[in-house]
Amino acid sequence: MKRRYIIQGILFIGLAFLSFGVFENPFSDDYVSVMKSTTISKVNKDDPLYLEIKQKATEYEKEPKNAKIDDVWKKMPGINGLKVNVDKSYINMKKKGKFDEKLLAFKEIEPEVKFTDLPAAPVYRGHPEKKMVSYLINVSWGEEYIPGMLKKLKEQNVKATFFIDGKWAQNNVDMLKMIAEEGHQIGSHGYNHPNMSKLSEGQIKEQITKTNEIIQSILKEKPEYLAPPAGNFNKQVVKIAAENKMETIMWTIDTIDWQKPEKSVVLNRVLSKLEGGAMILMHPTKVMEESIDELTLKIKEKNYKIGTVGKLLTEKR
Repeated sequence: MKRRYIIQGILFIGLAFLSFGVFENPFSDDYVSVMKSTTISKVNKDDPLYLEIKQKATEYEKEPKNAKIDDVWKKMPGINGLKVNVDKSYINMKKKGKFDEKLLAFKEIEPEVKFTDLPAAPVYRGHPEKKMVSYLINVSWGEEYIPGMLKKLKEQNVKATFFIDGKWAQNNVDMLKMIAEEGHQIGSHGYNHPNMSKLSEGQIKEQITKTNEIIQSILKEKPEYLAPPAGNFNKQVVKIAAENKMETIMWTIDTIDWQKPEKSVVLNRVLSKLEGGAMILMHPTKVMEESIDELTLKIKEKNYKIGTVGKLLTEKR
């Protein structure tokens, strides 16, 4: 008798388990099939709204643009194209029941030629259609102004690219670590601020490799970008930088902050020339410590994001 009850109990548990597997298991084929049907049913391709989105899609789509060597701006990244995802856009607008361009969903389409496909050449800017700009902060002196600038950048949630002089890095290890710990990108500014266009091949190599080794020993990360001091470079500098897997970075807009201009002059210099893809050169100076917060706010008011050089030079919008 006892054995019969045990067998019945085992059979009952087995049936319950099987029932649970069929009706409750979210990974069963039946469940997945039902969920797919539910998702698909959200999109009614005969709905006038769906047809309207499909018809208007081309008005909002953009072709991808290839990276290129520009006659003026030299090495310049391309930019992804935009294609409307009609199904997602329809789901976004369905509740509202009418077309709303703010609810359009897009997919980015990569260009055929990317920045990384191009030969070595100096870089002066990102793509003009990209709603982003970058701060380039060249550091060979001015450490007394860096904490204040870092504080204001942090308050604005902005990441810049700091180009660090190797000799300065040796003498300011903790401050370099502070810059990196705040999430800013670190590039190279050569070793002791020479005119790199007047150096021999061996001297250029030493400037680049020595600074890279110093920065890497401190931050455990090798710089990917070189900003030649005072913007002095030649083809040999660009070539040797490329051999070290580095891009040679120049600028689009110069604050000329080292001349100690008034705050209003700096703001006007930048804002009057501001455009998509701009790279804005500055240094750790008193005027930049005082004006970088207002400058950042005004740039954001013009609907530009501020990102590192690394982000600016990608094809992503």
